[in-house]
Amino acid sequence: METLLSLAFDNLSSFDGSKIKKGLKQVEGLLAQICLSGPSPSSPRKQQQQSPDAARDHPARKGLADLSGDPAFREFFKLQEGFEWNIAQRLLTTLDWLVVRGGDGQYDLLIVHALDLIQGVLLLHPPSKALLSRSVYMNLLLDLLEPINCPAIQSATVITLVVALNGHPRNTRVFEQLDGLLAVTSLFKSRDTGRDVKFRLTEFLYFYLTPETPSSPRQRSASKVSKVLGGGGGDGEVQNGGGEGGGDGLTLSVEEKKQLVDRYLPGVVDELLKDLDTYKPFCGVLS
Repeated sequence: METLLSLAFDNLSSFDGSKIKKGLKQVEGLLAQICLSGPSPSSPRKQQQQSPDAARDHPARKGLADLSGDPAFREFFKLQEGFEWNIAQRLLTTLDWLVVRGGDGQYDLLIVHALDLIQGVLLLHPPSKALLSRSVYMNLLLDLLEPINCPAIQSATVITLVVALNGHPRNTRVFEQLDGLLAVTSLFKSRDTGRDVKFRLTEFLYFYLTPETPSSPRQRSASKVSKVLGGGGGDGEVQNGGGEGGGDGLTLSVEEKKQLVDRYLPGVVDELLKDLDTYKPFCGVLS
């Protein structure tokens, strides 16, 4: 796996767009192998219910907690605990390079691809979310919400923010301190913002107004995996990654967050909260 990551990182570090594209594809292939691994040997009933053709064409997807026994995931998780092989760190560095040099839109597709992969890595390795407690990386995401960026980049950025903030209150506080709410609500109110982007922004506001939890079930699973592999807690730091995980004293109540949003969207928050209570978006898992 180190060899594959070394090749991918070499390409991601290139100044050639085609090599960066190749590096992103290599990272995507690695993540796909982990996420789309076959049925666990410990689940014979599932194996009996699934035909050989179905198993080949539609590999069984595993939850994060189910992956702890997968040798490939164990190796991946161990490598992500250190700075040298941390994929999220490399992707964020690459994203920064693409943003700086992509003012004419030539790298838009690569930026979207990088954002999609950042989402995947943060879901597979929640401790890497600590990187987004650094203002330089959070500002990078907020810059991508600017009107100059295409709708695809804006939508992908909103989803990335949800992944980065979910279950990690420290990141949410950094987001607030850097005027993230102003960036989100300004884009939401703009007449030039497309319908699809506004839909994503509405989802973000729904998410933001849900109760905060210092440690989500997914992170507790990651913590267990990390302990099994000899690493730290699931909401701790990536080594040399900077920033701390969410903890007591970092959370805000829904009422406190409502007051923050009210500064920018007066009169809208009550309707959003009614929708949260009535329709329970996200299948109610965040409420």
